[in-house]
Amino acid sequence: MNLWQDYKRPTSVKEAIQALTSASGPVMPIAGGTDLLLDLRQGHHPPVHTLVDLTFIPEMTALELRGEQLYIGAAVPVNRVARDQLTIVHAQALVEACDLIAGPQVRNTATLGGNVAHALPAADGTIALTALDAQVEVAGISETRRVPFTSLFLGPGKSALDKSSELIVGFYLPQTRTGQASCFKRIMRPQGVALPILNCAVWLERKEEIVTDIHIAVGPGGATPFRATEAEGTLRNQPLNAKTFTRTLDALQGQAHFRSSARRASADYRRHIVGGLFKEVLDTTWQRAK
Repeated sequence: MNLWQDYKRPTSVKEAIQALTSASGPVMPIAGGTDLLLDLRQGHHPPVHTLVDLTFIPEMTALELRGEQLYIGAAVPVNRVARDQLTIVHAQALVEACDLIAGPQVRNTATLGGNVAHALPAADGTIALTALDAQVEVAGISETRRVPFTSLFLGPGKSALDKSSELIVGFYLPQTRTGQASCFKRIMRPQGVALPILNCAVWLERKEEIVTDIHIAVGPGGATPFRATEAEGTLRNQPLNAKTFTRTLDALQGQAHFRSSARRASADYRRHIVGGLFKEVLDTTWQRAK
């Protein structure tokens, strides 16, 4: 049985949107296809009439500096993100996250846009991009717009995108400057390919011994990607020491809404381990920023 009836290979974002909106049946964009094709084969996804391949669109496969920002196309494979010198310099947390996604074969094919489009609040790439304060370029029928990264998410597995008429084109991240750094780590089960029990990403800026700015993301800390804004406010413009760390962790614990997962961990267990994970990520980022 054919998994689809029509296959389009546009070479521009405009052509891709036209292919999506003019399809004669159910349509889906595809780049790596590591989740979509498996779901179609196993009957976990509704039948698709048309697949629109995005991997021949230069705008969506670019990884480059654009002015003061780093641009990563949505169809860039996560292994390229993990290995490119630009991301190593300007998005270390994203490099570390992408290097932990699934296994090597999947990373060579799976894309950053696909990782985000699934709208899972604890996806590794998603948590890193949240901490890095990314913006997203979204193309639709009438316009291309840039929106805050977290605005893409409505709930677990629920994206704000209309996949029949909109595309994630790429991601914009601020370049890393002197005194700035980021880090990503996670706690996971031994098999290494499942969603994490808990993950955390931190971006911070320091001036001597003061945290002048900070972004903290933890997954799963809520129904959508979680920014610990109260913890950020507690530590911002403060020295990093045992006292300020304790106050910051208390603020994070108070704002986060950890949930239980039958296959991964209970909410109580996540609350128990988040302190150690957060401290390790924060300390690493602090040292890198020096």
